[in-house]
Amino acid sequence: MTAPLFMFATGIENSYPTIGDRRLRVDEMDKCGHYQHWRTDFDLLEDLNIHTLRYGPPIHKIWLGQGHYDLEFCDLTFGELRQRNIIPIVDLCHFGVPDWIGDFQNPDFPDLFAEYARAFAERFPWIQLYTPVNEMFICATFSAAFGWWNEQLKGDQAFVTALKHIVKANVLAMAAILEVRADAIFIQSESSEYFHAESPAAIKPAEFYNARRFLSLDLNYGRQVESDMFMYLMDNGMSREEYTFFMGQNLKRHCIMGNDYYITNEHMVGSDGQAWASGEVFGYAEITRQYHDRYSLPVMHTETNLMEGAAGDEAVRWLWKEWVNVFRVRNNGVPIVGFTWYSLTDQVDWDTALRENNGTVNPLGLYDLDRNIRAVGRAYKKLVEDWCEILPAQSVCLRAPVVRPQDYHEPMAQRQREAARKICGTTPTEPSVGT
Repeated sequence: MTAPLFMFATGIENSYPTIGDRRLRVDEMDKCGHYQHWRTDFDLLEDLNIHTLRYGPPIHKIWLGQGHYDLEFCDLTFGELRQRNIIPIVDLCHFGVPDWIGDFQNPDFPDLFAEYARAFAERFPWIQLYTPVNEMFICATFSAAFGWWNEQLKGDQAFVTALKHIVKANVLAMAAILEVRADAIFIQSESSEYFHAESPAAIKPAEFYNARRFLSLDLNYGRQVESDMFMYLMDNGMSREEYTFFMGQNLKRHCIMGNDYYITNEHMVGSDGQAWASGEVFGYAEITRQYHDRYSLPVMHTETNLMEGAAGDEAVRWLWKEWVNVFRVRNNGVPIVGFTWYSLTDQVDWDTALRENNGTVNPLGLYDLDRNIRAVGRAYKKLVEDWCEILPAQSVCLRAPVVRPQDYHEPMAQRQREAARKICGTTPTEPSVGT
């Protein structure tokens, strides 16, 4: 059973929120051509020598109703990943839900999503790594605070409602998956944020935002929130029983704290509470230290990118800057197990955060949409080649216990699952197919 020393990764962009009149589905897999070119996209991974892929099924196409799934496309794509021995980090919900669910205000969503997660895990029991709900904080913010996606609401009560449903869905999905795969590992891909006060009068609103940024992970990991955040949750629709549910969970030990960092993740805050992008001030290493100090979990840098501009080297320089930050995090004693350029190909309409359907191609990928390698793709390939053995060599102990797909039936992998079952006190469920 061989595991990657360090998980150099990329991802297939698979956002699918609804916008406009809530009937227009923004399907990035469609816009970026993955449905047509998925085999080619997997070929590109092998060309880059990347063996870990953030990848998720299109939930709106495969989850047709309660207990009703169309997994034909998943059987093809995940079967191909298994054959190629590529480790997927499976992203089960990425910024949207099927039409029949409605949106994140639906209180039935968490329990229904847990059923879906269990069904997926039973179908593909060889899959070990999951991000049940991607960027929980951003999903709730863009859907129910900014009014951009899905329910398109603006307000604290709508935000708290979306957040508690999203995080509960994530927690219940983790529990359901663990009943199928006891040694499952959950990599929470969450946006790492910071808010800077523009003036002394802006200190108070900045402090509020800097406390609120932790809510999704606090609830997910069962960490007690600060008193002001507790009052904020109670004032905006969370019941004591709901809060008690989150505090009673014990799933943190199965998690790697995946954190995402872009140049837009730091914000300036004015005295009136308005916030806008500040650009990079602290950077990934300092903000990651803040999150690690809070949760004391292993870390993976799960998303970053920058648009290639007129000079052609902008993304390459950002890649190097992020990698230096990853190395700094490791040297500062934080266990960091992976790094991700997101995504494999260019994306479409990310310049408007998907809230406009303009068809604008954003040069963010390792490859363009014709599957030609970009400068940052060549740079990432060289980075992987140069550093794949160097970074983990600082400690042979600092690696995640990941089982590669083709090793699922190996005796050591079976012993690992059995040991995890004993720790968790679970009984494995019978997989449906795909064993």
